[in-house]
Amino acid sequence: MIDDTRLPLLLEPDELEPLLGREDLLIIDLSSADHYARHHIPGAIHLPGAALQSGARPAHGRLPGVEQLSLVFSRLGLTADRQVVACDDEGGGWAGRLIWTLDVLGHQRSSLLNGGMRAWVGEGHPVSTEITTPRPSSYIATLHSAPIAEAEEILAALEDPDVVIWDARSDAEYRGLTRSAQRNGHIPGAVHLDWLELMDHDRNLRLLPRPALQQRLEQAGITPDRRIITHCHSHHRSSLCYVAMKTLGYERIQGYHGSWAEWGNHPSLPVAP
Repeated sequence: MIDDTRLPLLLEPDELEPLLGREDLLIIDLSSADHYARHHIPGAIHLPGAALQSGARPAHGRLPGVEQLSLVFSRLGLTADRQVVACDDEGGGWAGRLIWTLDVLGHQRSSLLNGGMRAWVGEGHPVSTEITTPRPSSYIATLHSAPIAEAEEILAALEDPDVVIWDARSDAEYRGLTRSAQRNGHIPGAVHLDWLELMDHDRNLRLLPRPALQQRLEQAGITPDRRIITHCHSHHRSSLCYVAMKTLGYERIQGYHGSWAEWGNHPSLPVAP
């Protein structure tokens, strides 16, 4: 019997464990292949994070086309009534990318496992080495543009005080000290907040508690009354930023899937050192 109760966006390991085996549950593990083979949540299906990106250089992080997305999610067995739980072994970047992608597809039932496999394993929850074979579906992807930001609209919004560009890369990347594209630096006017600062390193890489998370974002000028566009190099790390804002109730949030790999390699787009 399908349980139509939606789980919270941010799901704790203690909340997930009693639900294992639920018919509608689709646990997707975006950890490395080695990590998944070593131990994963019983029933979890492995998905490489790269399957959620086009892979086309230079902006390899852009969304794949609808045909590829339809194939990926059909192989996973996604249907509209399935509750997806996303996890990874790195604190939520790839899991967040899955949540953002599901938002783009209009899927209404998705959760991120808070702390991912670091919390699940570290806190003694059950693991398995048995490879889970998914039940395929016939999923047809349809893209919804609201969660997606493109370079053209960012360029048009650079002087708009209602828009915040959130650069989630490292400080060295932001300041152009790390070479990762033909041009290095940041989008003019972008605020910098490293995605790692969203994690509570004393609590197995969970997101910071809500009050501390809200305070940290507001200190950077990332406030819920503004339209926020977040990016990193390939909209992998910044996908966790998207989910973090969503947990706080931010409504006007987008991920720039081209990210710096696109912006920094485009000769006509402005760059600040």
